[in-house]
Amino acid sequence: MPLRSPNKLRQKLEAGLCVTGSAIYSYSPNIVEAVAHSGVDFVRIDSEHAWRRDDSMDHMVRAALLAGVVPIIRLDRDDPYLPRKAFEIGAGGVVVPNVRDPADAARVVDAARFPPLGSRGLGPLSLAGEWGRRGSAEWVDYSNRELLVGIMIESIEAIPELDAIMAVPGFDFVLFGPGDFGLSLGARAPAEIAAETRKALIATARAARAAGKHMMFGVGLDDELARQCVGFGVNMIEFSHDVLMVRLALEPKVKTFGNMAAAPA
Repeated sequence: MPLRSPNKLRQKLEAGLCVTGSAIYSYSPNIVEAVAHSGVDFVRIDSEHAWRRDDSMDHMVRAALLAGVVPIIRLDRDDPYLPRKAFEIGAGGVVVPNVRDPADAARVVDAARFPPLGSRGLGPLSLAGEWGRRGSAEWVDYSNRELLVGIMIESIEAIPELDAIMAVPGFDFVLFGPGDFGLSLGARAPAEIAAETRKALIATARAARAAGKHMMFGVGLDDELARQCVGFGVNMIEFSHDVLMVRLALEPKVKTFGNMAAAPA
């Protein structure tokens, strides 16, 4: 996917279509390529819980670009240098965890966008800058226009702030995190946590779409959940995680065949 080309993910979203993807935790370029060949639009490479700060991320992004899918990197929170580093190695999007108020969202935008939209620094000696060949003005314009910036809503503290958060200009999509949201509710009955989490997901989707933002949610491999989510505004559907899909595929086979008595010789 040429770096000068329009962001295919953004194009499809702006055409009013849903996009699909999957999360990558294994840090394997081969898995990125295999997932890409399923026909998904994006891969979300995790760098929040999968700890890597080496050249393996470069290889993952290159694999995605070569396979024609948009790599989105989930970054650590509160590190203002990471968005520009992710974009310089070729990411088509970034997403930052646990945004709780408009000031958090504004800080993400500031780190991810070039002036006048933010304060990202210029680093053309990179893959995205074509190692200095790409004109700075063109690169700045392309980056501010085409690259996707996302935030995560995953705390009860963010829910009263949803409309104010969505009003912050400069970010494109929201990813709802049900796991950490459930933890933020404290010690409650599981059924209550599930109900409150679903309520917050729907509220986040509606606030995002009302503000012209796109909405991402991980549905596992549940087709019915995916249909429901599309019904209330999710248009970026993430299907499970690479490592989880391997385990889920193997577990029933092991249960069926793992303890069978071997046939007599």
